Amino acid sequence: MPELPDVTVYLEALAARVSGQKLLGVRLASPFVLRTFDPPLPAAAGKKVTGLRRVGKRLVLELEDDLFLVIHLMIAGRLRWLEPGGKIPGKVGLAAFDFDPGTVVLTEVASKKRASIHLLRGLAAVHEMDRGGIEPLEASLDTFREALLRENHTLKRSLTDPRLFSGIGNAYSDEILHRARLSPVQVTKKLDDGEIARLYQATQAVLREWTDRLRAETRGGFPEKVTAFREGMAVHGRYRMPCPVCGTAVQRIAYAENETNYCPRCQTEGRILSDRSLARLLKEDWPRTVEELEDKFGKRT
Repeated sequence: MPELPDVTVYLEALAARVSGQKLLGVRLASPFVLRTFDPPLPAAAGKKVTGLRRVGKRLVLELEDDLFLVIHLMIAGRLRWLEPGGKIPGKVGLAAFDFDPGTVVLTEVASKKRASIHLLRGLAAVHEMDRGGIEPLEASLDTFREALLRENHTLKRSLTDPRLFSGIGNAYSDEILHRARLSPVQVTKKLDDGEIARLYQATQAVLREWTDRLRAETRGGFPEKVTAFREGMAVHGRYRMPCPVCGTAVQRIAYAENETNYCPRCQTEGRILSDRSLARLLKEDWPRTVEELEDKFGKRT
């Protein structure tokens, strides 16, 4: 799922192309992508884009007459910039937003279509979509601490909870926790002041660095390779590959459609966290430490 750095770069690319431009119209290839009916979608046609903003992981196009187009990419939704009147791709195409300079196409490569478009009237309606999490790059250490300790959860769950932190998802939470040298299953109430400060600094650094990196990769163009698995990430998507800090094989905890990646030496004091499916399979043979893991399966397991 595109997260804060990805959505920020998408918005900057859109702003450079459609700010001040009139939305000529919206073409729907899938009627199910539109989740609102009042105001009707044709009401947006002919309205000028007066601003763009991010609400969590949603992209918001502010239009004249107090209208707001809200696009949620979910896991597999992506945007493309095409020539004016560009064709919506078959199978993966959901919608097209037409402007004089070009067309923004919304696609989704997934069997379950979860991306969505809302047309809302009034900023209050947009605020209702905000889950309430703090903006991590704008928060002070005190504000960050208050949000983190509001509920007692694992660090992984807390960082990805949109009610606590805005815009952080599965990928960048892995990177943040690795940078902070903290276990994804450490519970928030047991953190000391030094660990909270380290997590705050890691959150700021990772999100800023990746936003800058994605800007540099785009080089003024339109983001074309938005993915959760990027070259240069320390642990996310790098299961069994060496940690860039210590060389230990990155491990994972798989659950539902997501997984947590971590370095056992850098983050869990050498302990291997239990992965339910593998633990059931291996039973007594489940390795508890890095040393046991390497003895059983070799150093790149």
